[in-house]
Amino acid sequence: MDLCGLMRIASINGKRYVLVIVGDYSRYTWVHFLRSKDEAPEVIKTFLKRITILLQSPVIIIRTDNGTEFKNQVLKEYFDSVDISHQVPSVRTPQQNGVVERRNQTLVEVARTMLIFSRAPLFLWAEAIATACFTQNRSIIHLRFNKTPYELINERKSNISFLHVFGALCYHKNDREDIGKLGAKGDIGFFIGYSADSCAYRVYNRSKKKIMETINVLFDELSAMAFEQRSLKPELQSMTSGQISSTLDLTYAPSTITTQQPTKGELDLLFEAMYDDYIGGQPSTAPRIVPAAQAHQFCQTPTASTSIVDTAPTPTNSSSHATNFPNSSQDVDGLNSQQQHAQQQGN
Repeated sequence: MDLCGLMRIASINGKRYVLVIVGDYSRYTWVHFLRSKDEAPEVIKTFLKRITILLQSPVIIIRTDNGTEFKNQVLKEYFDSVDISHQVPSVRTPQQNGVVERRNQTLVEVARTMLIFSRAPLFLWAEAIATACFTQNRSIIHLRFNKTPYELINERKSNISFLHVFGALCYHKNDREDIGKLGAKGDIGFFIGYSADSCAYRVYNRSKKKIMETINVLFDELSAMAFEQRSLKPELQSMTSGQISSTLDLTYAPSTITTQQPTKGELDLLFEAMYDDYIGGQPSTAPRIVPAAQAHQFCQTPTASTSIVDTAPTPTNSSSHATNFPNSSQDVDGLNSQQQHAQQQGN
């Protein structure tokens, strides 16, 4: 376990410290928020009693740093009474307590990102850390067991269908007030986490400036995401939730999906201009025109029969090595007459 603080801004409940506890086997994480370091001994004793009953197994070893909130006479007497071994690292060697140190840093970084993205007030940092811890216990896979910490400690898979985006716009029901016949049945707030004692959501009511726990909540996450992207797509502001959800269809038409890979000849023809500009050294000044019939014939040529000649043969003036290829039917008839005349002279 480790204690993080002092936070510059107090939480909405006046807390400034975070006590992070990580299970050595399951890597399940618990967080407790304190107003001062003096509360740490009593919080630790209460946690150890509850976790022993919950897991039906005694705690054997406690590993902390050398802070006075952990090394004191109150905890020493309690550890001796319940036969708990208290391990501390060497002086100025936090690496020996690296598991909880890394988790502590991860929770703070995730909470910072959540607050920036949701644009929530900074005094809700404790709610952001608690929500990050809640979701990571149910989503991060333990590589050794290929299970989440929640599954390891509760021996069942967790249900994540009720998870929502931190800071999402929501409408909660006024179920704790006498609203009368014509009063508003609901109020606007934003989602900040999950209740630790009951199956309920925690919603911050900006107008009343207080946190409410209720299960009667309607979430509007699509409008919140559209509001966040207003700089990239301004037209999303005027769209309703139904229109936004209809535009999020990620299915593809059958005509846009092909499994046939382009041949080498097609790629060479497609990037021919780029080859001339960047590989040849000098950009081409005149555009090159490829006849449509030639391009179609070249694209239909199989890859195995296509060959690239790096160097062209050098033409010579010797008639024995020169070869002229006919280009039309008239050239073919002239070539045949020349061959017949040569055979008559030979006879």
